[in-house]
Amino acid sequence: MAQVWHDLLFAHWPVDADVLRPRLPAGVDLDLFEGRAWIGVVPFRMSGIRVRGLPPLPGLSATPEINVRTYVVAGGRPGVVFLSLDAANRAVVAAARRFFHLPYRLARMACRPDGEGVAYACRRAGESAPAAEFQGAYGPSGPVVRARPGEIDHWLTERYCLYTADGAGRALCVDVRHEPWPLQPAWARIDVNTMAAAAGVPLPATDPRLHFARRLDVVVSLPRRL
Repeated sequence: MAQVWHDLLFAHWPVDADVLRPRLPAGVDLDLFEGRAWIGVVPFRMSGIRVRGLPPLPGLSATPEINVRTYVVAGGRPGVVFLSLDAANRAVVAAARRFFHLPYRLARMACRPDGEGVAYACRRAGESAPAAEFQGAYGPSGPVVRARPGEIDHWLTERYCLYTADGAGRALCVDVRHEPWPLQPAWARIDVNTMAAAAGVPLPATDPRLHFARRLDVVVSLPRRL
């Protein structure tokens, strides 16, 4: 698959590693930075979603998305595990659940420009899923600064695969290819955020570590057995 990510906010908090470990696929270990586990709440929007080499389909190729992610390693390769992913496009949700075995949920979402930033709202739909909501605004507060290896900003963002599990519990790996993140320092006004709590991970009462990225072109592989 090919897709473009726009107006993305990374909001990160350190959390209790013991809370995260039971939520990982078999064979995947929690990754720590200087002994601490981290969780990210990541709102953005996608466009140009398509099978690589084919044109986007009208009405099926764009959606806002917000995900909750943590950081892992398997076979020596660092990656990401998604605790939840919410999107407003029913076709995207269905395809990602079926073909990529990812825990997508359908949500009512709004994402609109707000000056140089973005006003963003998400409320999960459906009574079968844990209630989850995000409301706020965010944007860049400085120029692009490339993260350097060894720094926490690089550790949090420069990961080129995700891990998940199929219906039989077998671990899968999905390669995610893109250029290095064009990270900018960010501001955020988060009015409501129960996304991580809905995934069973309480956030600390501290300010998050924030980064913004305006655009990133991405290619995503089909899952393969770990």
